[in-house]
Amino acid sequence: MKTKDLVYIGMYTTLFMVVDYMTNTIAFFRMPNGGTIGLSTLVLLVASYQLGWKKGVLISWLSIVVQFITGPMYIPHILGLLLDYVLAFSVYGLASQFPNYGYVYTGVFITNIIRYLFHSIGGVLVWETDLIASFIYNATYMLPTMLLGVILVPIIHKRLTNIN
Repeated sequence: MKTKDLVYIGMYTTLFMVVDYMTNTIAFFRMPNGGTIGLSTLVLLVASYQLGWKKGVLISWLSIVVQFITGPMYIPHILGLLLDYVLAFSVYGLASQFPNYGYVYTGVFITNIIRYLFHSIGGVLVWETDLIASFIYNATYMLPTMLLGVILVPIIHKRLTNIN
């Protein structure tokens, strides 16, 4: 791995940490039983598109570790950690594997839907919530997260393509 790659990985991980901390400190963005509008996920998506899926997944894994520092973690047992953090955030690193159509980045849609499904399944299996209630609860922050990604990731990525 090149020094430039290590710098990008460090930069994106640090940027994730700052944005995640900021999001967790603003009460408007925080749901009562876990979940926030994921401004920090924009960082993971852009990293995947700029650096590719392998480095994107690495940064996504690092973001899981960073979340132990930046805000409250809701982990009742190992299945909760797996569904709500490891799988839910790792998927963002894969965003660049899906095709783009102009300003429509399908990876943003697909990764957010997969994360939404992991959280909803976790709501049922870990938190013992009714399936419909879990879908509704998780939609309150996942839909805005996806909308922000759909709008902002293509704009940010297009601006960054000249930097590489």
